[in-house]
Amino acid sequence: MRTLCASTLISEFFVIGFAGLVAMKSDDLSMTAVWTVCGIAMLLSLLLCAVITRPGGVQLGWAFQIALIAGGFVVPVMFFLGVLFGGLWWASVHFGRKIDVAKAHWAEQAQAQTSAEPQT
Repeated sequence: MRTLCASTLISEFFVIGFAGLVAMKSDDLSMTAVWTVCGIAMLLSLLLCAVITRPGGVQLGWAFQIALIAGGFVVPVMFFLGVLFGGLWWASVHFGRKIDVAKAHWAEQAQAQTSAEPQT
């Protein structure tokens, strides 16, 4: 699960950076405010990669996805991209857990096979 979720978060890192470039064109926002918010969001996406397997990590990832969608109030295309990445986040968590279960099962089978072989 960690690999899939981290891949989604790293992709979001770049999308947030590009959204910052788009938000800079707005006359209502100062460049300092845009890059402060984008910088914090980009840093959070990297930090979430580190804590994704810890208790509450997936829930923090969901909160991050909601914040990404809320970015659509500043950059309207983020509504679409936020929902798209929310779907990718769901898929990463869902299929990542299935992969983790399958890996554990394969490791268990390999261990059982190794211990069942006669010692020579």
